[in-house]
Amino acid sequence: MFDDRYTLAFKRYPYEKSADQDAATPARHPVVVMGGGPIGVATALDLGQQGIPVLVLDDHEGVGMGSRAICFAKRCLEIADRYGCGKPMVKKGVVWNLGKVFHQDRQVFEFNLLPEEGHEYPAFINMQQPYFESFMLDRFEELQKSGAPIEIRGKNRVENVIQHNDYVEIEILTPDGPYTIHADWLIGCDGAASPLRTMLDLDFTGKVFQDSFLIADIKMKSDDFPTERWFWFDPSHGEGASTLLHKQPDDVWRVDFQIGWDVDRAEEMKEENIRRRLDAFLGEGVEYDMVWSSIYTFQCKRMDSFRHGRVFFAGDAAHQVSPFGARGANSGMQDVDNLGWKLGMVIRGEAPDSLLDSYDSERIHGADENILNSTRSTDFITPKSRMSKIFRDAVLALSEHYDFARPLVNSGRLSVPCTYDGSPLNSADALPDGPARSRPGAPCPDAPLGDGFLLPRLSGKFTLLTIDAEAPEELTEEGITATRLALSVADDTTQALKDRYLGDAPSGVYLIRPDQHVAARRDSYNETLFRAALRRATGKE
Repeated sequence: MFDDRYTLAFKRYPYEKSADQDAATPARHPVVVMGGGPIGVATALDLGQQGIPVLVLDDHEGVGMGSRAICFAKRCLEIADRYGCGKPMVKKGVVWNLGKVFHQDRQVFEFNLLPEEGHEYPAFINMQQPYFESFMLDRFEELQKSGAPIEIRGKNRVENVIQHNDYVEIEILTPDGPYTIHADWLIGCDGAASPLRTMLDLDFTGKVFQDSFLIADIKMKSDDFPTERWFWFDPSHGEGASTLLHKQPDDVWRVDFQIGWDVDRAEEMKEENIRRRLDAFLGEGVEYDMVWSSIYTFQCKRMDSFRHGRVFFAGDAAHQVSPFGARGANSGMQDVDNLGWKLGMVIRGEAPDSLLDSYDSERIHGADENILNSTRSTDFITPKSRMSKIFRDAVLALSEHYDFARPLVNSGRLSVPCTYDGSPLNSADALPDGPARSRPGAPCPDAPLGDGFLLPRLSGKFTLLTIDAEAPEELTEEGITATRLALSVADDTTQALKDRYLGDAPSGVYLIRPDQHVAARRDSYNETLFRAALRRATGKE
């Protein structure tokens, strides 16, 4: 039986019987993705653009109701742009770079997440998750129509998974009964509760934070609150220990109240009680309509390993953090960005299976960084002792007047892309005068180039970026080709390219991975060293 876990906002892939269900022997698929949420669909987009067949299995038939995730960071949007859906997201979303922090009724300081010019995408957009998913599904359908070998099956619930040496056996239930398929690779993108984790009896360890938060998404038209992130500690309205306010598209606002651990959830979710909190916060005479509400607690957890033989985990199935800092969906997109090119190379026979182990090491590094920042944010927002609160309040008081205290204020360290320091795919940094922000392991910072930007010119394959340096147009090593992109600091009158890639160096040569992370850099081209760097970046050294 199919009991839907949630109401659909958009029915996008209604159940249809497939030929696999009547096959005499189980059909075999190169890649199967379990879960049709944003991370599962992103996985199909990444691999589908490489021409790799992908089957997505989802136990629903579309996009779930409710805003849920609303903050999508610059790096997430840059990844979506490579998949072909970043620009419509920004067009729909509410763009913001500025945040303000309040203590009671006093603004103690404000911050700008992208103070420099010369980037195609903003620091953040706010947009309800159903829209985010819908734009990716629009792109999914475009790719299908252009011949990409990708498919999504609604009302196909995975009931059991059995790993074998060279394939994964997947048992599926549909409205027409059960059937079985085989997959070379299985990717679990099935969310925080992850039935796949349970099927494989895998641990999910970490910490549960004892506090409750009430989300109320409301529709109102107001000029009193600009398009910024506003966060209150100990707000004077008294309806929560902290309050967060964000604007979304369609005149919808997200209000997030910290309401404590020992609350009666059923009582708190009654509309009259939600409205009481909102009225106290917004003031008299403000008219609004309720759109969606939820109470949540959160945990910071991850799996011990994101790879288990021929099964991978990505997104919330692999790791969970608090919502403060918008590190959930944003880190899940970075998972896909990391895994996609590696799995593609292994499937095509261009790289050894061991390359896939670097997905585990690099994204665990990313998950641990997110969990650390998320835990610190939570400890500051929800102090658990009298002394912790005294310290927190002292920092807030000082931050109103003194710059040194402001970095200590933590209302949610907002998501930034992970730098894979120490990755086995990195070569030693050989550009000592180069900027730290573009060191090996770092994601490439964007820069303006004439009427466009740098990142769209990084092809999704290995790139040899030269800046005022000579190099061959192509470098091929053991079947892998890096294509040259030749630039000069004269191409950018703003000097952002120089500042972000050369620093004090007169020239530079970068080996850039398909996911736009730096693999190696030097001041000039050296064929022997860059061949070695290309082997190392593909798991061959």
